[in-house]
Amino acid sequence: MTGPVPRAEIVVDVAAIRHNVRVLKELVSADAPVGLMAVVKADGYGHGMVEAAAAAREAGADWLGVATIEEALTLRAAGDHGPLLCWLSAPGDDFAAAVAAGVEVTAYTVDELDEVAAVGSGAGEGGARVQLKVDTGLSRGGASRDRWRDLFAAAAGHERAGRIRVTGLWSHLAASDEPAHPANDAQEAAFREAVALAAAAGLDPDVTHLANSAAALLRPSAHFDLVRCGIATYGLDPAPGVAPRVGLRPAMTVRARLVMSKPVAAGDGVSYGHTWVADHDTTVGVVPVGYGEGILRAASNRASVWVGDDLRPVRGRVCMDQLVVDLHGELPPPGTEVVLFGPGDRGEPTAQDWAAAADTISYEVVTRVGGRLVRRHVDSDVDPDEEGTAP
Repeated sequence: MTGPVPRAEIVVDVAAIRHNVRVLKELVSADAPVGLMAVVKADGYGHGMVEAAAAAREAGADWLGVATIEEALTLRAAGDHGPLLCWLSAPGDDFAAAVAAGVEVTAYTVDELDEVAAVGSGAGEGGARVQLKVDTGLSRGGASRDRWRDLFAAAAGHERAGRIRVTGLWSHLAASDEPAHPANDAQEAAFREAVALAAAAGLDPDVTHLANSAAALLRPSAHFDLVRCGIATYGLDPAPGVAPRVGLRPAMTVRARLVMSKPVAAGDGVSYGHTWVADHDTTVGVVPVGYGEGILRAASNRASVWVGDDLRPVRGRVCMDQLVVDLHGELPPPGTEVVLFGPGDRGEPTAQDWAAAADTISYEVVTRVGGRLVRRHVDSDVDPDEEGTAP
């Protein structure tokens, strides 16, 4: 790396993403062929959408998944031309641009389906490519159970008229990270009912899919034709303490340079509100990241970082631009490396450790980090000197 060393940065190892996709594909296809969709919404869960998508494709991802049409069009503009599904739209969204770019859009309602069909009539080759989403118990997006027949009938009518081609039918699980939760059996049964009703209406979608990352690892019966892997693509555990260890590699490291170190005496308070007061003489270090970079304020006084070769606890409240850590009497010089989280190979905290400290999930940790941080992509398969995400 040339040029000035960043004050703080996100380092993403695209080799880890490729590795994770290969691991997941092999796992879900162990007993029968199952496709894999790498979900790269929300800027690739904070890892960089375009770079994550390219790495996933290189590793054999059959599909990419995003939330919005804008995300899908960004991928097309970056040169991705493979199967690509988006699933979140609002009235007036640019379905015409999505259809023209060969993006598969999702319809929840008859009105939404009609809106897509209106632009699909001039698309040729069977019209717009549409997937139908049914609500099987998450009570979020998707057609309510009492609307399934209407949605399927409308879709079949549009398909016969050549305005759309129904390529998929899908739903989303509410509690797949809790294998014993009764919602899992109920939702899978409901989805099978929806598949049967769609067939009775004359629909023959190319793919049916229900499983997310946790279900991909924990619920083979929910694999159907395709699994959608989001957080697992980036090497993070979708069901901590429950899912089997399958060799996923976290792809993201967040690191910074120490701004200063200084002594504090017993009785001195640290950071806003003095929520931590030293009970003995010690030293502290100032790290130039805070909630302006998406560092979780809720982890104040609970999280740790890695300085030198040891864990150093966060002391006091995380501020907008900086946080303070206990250096246990040491005074490392300015510029010393601080790893907030990484793969954990050297003992440094992981995104899951920060999630536990803030009483949240690793998804939030990696997707919200950013702000003034520089993001850099490395490829440890190509340049071993980069050491992947290990700084």
